Amino acid sequence: MIQTRRKPAGREPDTSARPPLVRELLLVVGLFLVYKLGRQAANGHVEEAFRNAGHVWHAERILGLPDEKSVQALLLHGDTLIHVANTYYATVHFPATVLFLVWLYLRRPRHYLWSRRILAVLTGAALELHLLVPLAPPRMLAASGLVDTAQVYGPSVYGPTPSTDSMANQFAAMPSLHFGWAVMVGVGLVVATRSRWRWLWLLHPLVTLLVIVGTANHYWMDAIVVSALLALAFAAIRLEPAAGPLPGHRPWPASAAGTTAGRATPAPTAAYAAPAVEPPALTSTGARR
Repeated sequence: MIQTRRKPAGREPDTSARPPLVRELLLVVGLFLVYKLGRQAANGHVEEAFRNAGHVWHAERILGLPDEKSVQALLLHGDTLIHVANTYYATVHFPATVLFLVWLYLRRPRHYLWSRRILAVLTGAALELHLLVPLAPPRMLAASGLVDTAQVYGPSVYGPTPSTDSMANQFAAMPSLHFGWAVMVGVGLVVATRSRWRWLWLLHPLVTLLVIVGTANHYWMDAIVVSALLALAFAAIRLEPAAGPLPGHRPWPASAAGTTAGRATPAPTAAYAAPAVEPPALTSTGARR
């Protein structure tokens, strides 16, 4: 039987793919600052943001998408549940993404490069849409009938006056980077790990979707648009194959594997050649001794 060595699960085959730490820190921090400054530059388009919000709300009703109020009604069954949802929205989004990138950098360098590129492309595309299509979230739209759960139940990451909020652009609802980053974290961990339980990582984007809609911070369309952008990024940026065998891995010699199909086992070397056996000598009568 032919014996083969299998690559141990959970090991990164190409540790040389890990980029320099200082360069990565400067790159990630720089991208984050550009994104924050870009969101601030897009702030202040109040009339346009509310006009776009009305268009999105009516488009969802025409398309037959579920009403966001049905999701919020589930969270408003108790103060504890809605408080947990607000806390999840305020505290999980950014730290989870940072921890995801740090773990990949240390344990899966090749997957780290792939994930970082996709996140950078996705965030850049989202910033362009924030500049082109300012959008008021459903919690601000009177026609939605939704409650601003963060302001009512807490905690809230936004200022009470959106037009003068210096910490965040509250009119950058589309696309939802909360959901886009959560999908990238879930998919990235499924791809980078080999556990039979790895599919549970997809609960993170699912919970995030229910939270952003139920707290009235995003429309369904915000999640649909960011999913389309993410699909384009996945199609354009492929995970590069491993550069070679595992460090210290040595293939089995052909002599140990036996004769393979269509190829004979190489002959042993001289050092290990079997000793020659002389034929028995004949006696004078022709009989063999």
